[in-house]
Amino acid sequence: MAYEVGKNRLEALGEVEEAADLLRYYSQTMEDNAGYDHPMDNLGDLSVHTRTVLRPHGVFAVISPFNFPMALAAGPIGAAAMAGNTVVFKPSSTSPLTGVNLVQCFVDAGVPAGVINLVMGPGETVGDELQTNPGIDGIVFTGSYDVGFKLFKSFSTFWPRPCIVEMGGKNPAIVTRKADLEEAAEGIMRSAFGFGGQKCSANSRVYVEAPVHDDLVRLLVEKTEKISIGNPIPRQNWLGPVIDAKAVARHQAATAEARRDGTVFTGGEHLTDGDLARGFYVEPTVVGLPAGHRLFQDELFAPFTAVSRVDSLSEALALANDSTYGLTAGVYSEDPAEVARFLDEVEAGVLYVNRRAGATTGAWPGVQAFGGWKGSGSTGKAGLSMYYVAQFMREQSHTVVD
Repeated sequence: MAYEVGKNRLEALGEVEEAADLLRYYSQTMEDNAGYDHPMDNLGDLSVHTRTVLRPHGVFAVISPFNFPMALAAGPIGAAAMAGNTVVFKPSSTSPLTGVNLVQCFVDAGVPAGVINLVMGPGETVGDELQTNPGIDGIVFTGSYDVGFKLFKSFSTFWPRPCIVEMGGKNPAIVTRKADLEEAAEGIMRSAFGFGGQKCSANSRVYVEAPVHDDLVRLLVEKTEKISIGNPIPRQNWLGPVIDAKAVARHQAATAEARRDGTVFTGGEHLTDGDLARGFYVEPTVVGLPAGHRLFQDELFAPFTAVSRVDSLSEALALANDSTYGLTAGVYSEDPAEVARFLDEVEAGVLYVNRRAGATTGAWPGVQAFGGWKGSGSTGKAGLSMYYVAQFMREQSHTVVD
């Protein structure tokens, strides 16, 4: 995984463990629910025996992303298989070898031939076949908003078919004047630049109350400039390359816009010296921009975060909620009333409070992928029995660090 997509050692090992945890979770869920076969009440007539039984849909397609090529493949595959379905699995074209190794793990574990089936190819051909083939009974997709929403609208043709999509995020962190700025700067840095910001949960926009704005930016810049960049295999390097030349181009275009319309506090360069010439390396970048700028709206999937000064928590919450997406969000404040208001009003599925390990990143992907609000995620109402069969209320989880 580190060789293929540039994930550092710690994150790559963590993702493998995460994949195993997801498989255990879905297996345990099946056992806890007795295979989804339960007796029902008989309304007092002991001669009447009624049961509710959930049956597999049949064949599920799983289309996984490059950024979590193990966890966001193993989770949906395991869920589908535990519910009795067979799977056609298409990994991202930029991380096929991780997909091959995952399928080999299932083979080595004794999964019968034909239960998990690997296909390769680009989305325009192989992905299109999976979404249009009448032999596919349900689909799980993780990727861009444009592709995911198009799939969600078009997948069901003659009858409803379960379609589970996770479509990214543009995740905000709010720093109030009552925050621990050291904790905030550390959490923002880790969340904005972990795996080069190539996470749907990355912290790509920050709203800071005016009295502490300059101090927060100073601390964030100091921490960002200490990040070790290079080959992700050696332990000493925290940030590896971005995935491809397109990601470099997005980063450079965003930096040019920020220089034109605001301030680049640190970073912004395409790194090509020495060994860095052999990969797609860019500097982690912190910029200051007006809150209405498009870089606060468009998902970049690059090590780039934008900071805006605000006058109040009310303004910060309004800006945080002004987004197509609603995946994750974080707040830094030592005031319990401010924290309670954030948890009550922010429009996102996974919330963090005063979290040093990451302002908006950290929940296992199953929660992030299927707990998102608005354009970040959606589950088909007749989805996998292991996922949320009927999501009548939007799920929201939060982590609070005292």
